[in-house]
Amino acid sequence: MDLSIHFAGTAGSVPSAARGLPATLLRHGSDKLLIDCGEGTQRQLIRQGGLPEITEVFLTHLHLDHWLGLPGMLKSFDLRDRTTPLTVFGPPGTERLLADLQRTVFGRLKYRLNVTDLEGDAIVDFDGYEIHVLRVRHRGEAYGYALFEHDRPGRFDAELARKLGVEFGPDFGRLQKGETVNGVAPEQVMGETRRGRRLIFTGDTSPCDMIRETAANADVLVHEATFLDEDRERAHETGHSTARQAAELAQDAGVRQLALTHISTRYAGRQIREEAQATFANTVVPHDGDWIDVPFPEKGPPEHHRPERPDRQDRVPTTKTYSNS
Repeated sequence: MDLSIHFAGTAGSVPSAARGLPATLLRHGSDKLLIDCGEGTQRQLIRQGGLPEITEVFLTHLHLDHWLGLPGMLKSFDLRDRTTPLTVFGPPGTERLLADLQRTVFGRLKYRLNVTDLEGDAIVDFDGYEIHVLRVRHRGEAYGYALFEHDRPGRFDAELARKLGVEFGPDFGRLQKGETVNGVAPEQVMGETRRGRRLIFTGDTSPCDMIRETAANADVLVHEATFLDEDRERAHETGHSTARQAAELAQDAGVRQLALTHISTRYAGRQIREEAQATFANTVVPHDGDWIDVPFPEKGPPEHHRPERPDRQDRVPTTKTYSNS
């Protein structure tokens, strides 16, 4: 089952020429989940390969930079004659926000739009995995999200099964489903259960124990890093994290890879990356359009990909803009 993270927008609350507002597309098999939908997200996705038939949207919180692209995208789906239902999840207030927007902005849709306010400890079930809601530390009710795949059965030892008298064919399948066949129990021929993949998305947050505990041994931690550590006090005041704080949390949690997003326009990605890598070496700072493939743990580590683009920029702007949201 393919699992990947596509970074559609990696800026903080103000876009730059290089980075759009927050939006991350998560692909799990045929499911396409969008985490946040900042202004311009649909154009970002179109530029990066086309606007996919997103199946669910998860909003981390209701600050404008994290949802303002949603009305336009919902209307675009309608103009494309979408018929598949779409569900938007978010913190309390999301249902009312979307109802107001539908009444005053994007109007009736030809497809069914479902909107659900989530509680801070909710779990949303999908085929083969779950999305756990994580209450984080930001201004107002704000959530992170964790994808936990279901554990997988251990590897089936076909040669051993034959030696124990089980014939190739339907009996092999019965063993793998947990049945005892001809006196041979599944645990005799099945290896140890293999844990599913785990991805953590913090949204906007100060360092918090909820993320540290949930991210233990995660395959990828996508953590915000709005500030450098020299601006730690400002980060605390606004409910954000520094690159060093995110790296310290990744180190404590034992994650396999750290990806830093929500980059303020006052910094270049290089500065954020260097500060984090001094604490946690396996840190990447994705650009818009980058993606991370997440194989099963036994297949290898997560792989960060960066397409070549002649217009790519990664520099400190001449005019500083300060992020508060």
